[in-house]
Amino acid sequence: MKIVLLDTLTFGDTSLAGFDTLGEVSAYSNTSAEETAQRVCDAEVIVTNKVVINDAVMEASPHLKLICVAATGTNNIDHEAASRRGITVKNVAGYSTDAVVQHTFSMLFYLMGHSRYYDEYVKSGEWQKESIFTHIGPSFSELRGKTWGIIGLGEIGRSVATIAKAFGANVCYYSTSGKNENSEFEKTTLSRLIENSDVISIHAPLNASTESLISHSELLQMKDGAVLLNLGRGGIVDEDALSVIIDVKPIYVGLDVLVKEPMKTPHPLLKVKHAERLYITPHIAWTSVEARERLIAATVENIKTFLAA
Repeated sequence: MKIVLLDTLTFGDTSLAGFDTLGEVSAYSNTSAEETAQRVCDAEVIVTNKVVINDAVMEASPHLKLICVAATGTNNIDHEAASRRGITVKNVAGYSTDAVVQHTFSMLFYLMGHSRYYDEYVKSGEWQKESIFTHIGPSFSELRGKTWGIIGLGEIGRSVATIAKAFGANVCYYSTSGKNENSEFEKTTLSRLIENSDVISIHAPLNASTESLISHSELLQMKDGAVLLNLGRGGIVDEDALSVIIDVKPIYVGLDVLVKEPMKTPHPLLKVKHAERLYITPHIAWTSVEARERLIAATVENIKTFLAA
């Protein structure tokens, strides 16, 4: 069995030894669109995270039987072409839920508690000049009693809702598909969620219903001092609109995802005047050590299951 791993850099230092027990493995740290067809020409199994596998790549891979997407989303695969050619496509779901939920709260508390300000205040030497033991700078609030609005109440959204409720927050949600029903939490419209929430977190996929879901009008609708967190997909929040609104309205925004990743320069979000209101991480919410280990283990298991069928 010839197995080709196309973008192992995505997995960091996670061991890939499990693949070696399954066949002859060729591993590449990253693969450009121009390199893909040549690298998989003899492959029976392709493992990809973000590398696109289109009809032309499949055409160049006459022995290909299985495409393993080492991720949940499979929008980088031409499913129609795979089906037509009898090629199986498998992905991995649920491996990163705990990591993404944890990062959601990490981002919230960093912004809500003005952690950057207080850390820099101490390290600058200013605290040492105080005449009393404490320094009251930017005010922060408790989560208890606040309204937390969740956009996308899937597995991650539900887990965030449960923990937010444990902190004493009042949770409501907006279903981007219109189909999600959950009797434990209040379902509401997008407009009401935005107007009433002190915290808004996005855990939805990017599709026709969610692209630029949060733009100028929605950002202006937010409460002063509210926190917006996007851990879904970059295109859900209009980055151009955000770069303008965040400087004229006191809102706080945490982004783990952007439209183009890695971020390209020049970028409007790198030019905001109120940088303290904006916290950006490089799509790392899913990358805990445990999540990456689960991802690789599940991908190996997908290959084993396919071979045993």
